[in-house]
Amino acid sequence: MSDSALDNFYQRYIEVLNRHEFDRMVDFVEDHVTLNSMPSTRDEIIAVLSGITDAVPDFQWTTQEVVIDGNRLAARLINTGTPIKEWLGAKPNGNSFRIVEFAVYEVREGRFVHLSSVHDAESLHRQLTG
Repeated sequence: MSDSALDNFYQRYIEVLNRHEFDRMVDFVEDHVTLNSMPSTRDEIIAVLSGITDAVPDFQWTTQEVVIDGNRLAARLINTGTPIKEWLGAKPNGNSFRIVEFAVYEVREGRFVHLSSVHDAESLHRQLTG
């Protein structure tokens, strides 16, 4: 996949995430993947995403930067939302959050086979409980 095709693929993925159309993950994620260095499945990723948006229905991912190297890409994203249910140990209180996420992906044959991400959990918790 060319750099521009991979960037286009990733932007479509983010658009689908932001519409919370997780049933479309079949277009982006292999059946069996590595998620944060652990074996996982597309269905497990869908369950995680559904859990997030169940508690935070307005959750959004906004791409800030994307770097492509062959079939790998790295992204810096801004995640935002306002929980309406208890989430990550914080009860909903009307507080919104805005955090940075760093993600790394590997794509083979047009789908993700490896996904890793980190975010500032301490800042997230502080924003939700402060």
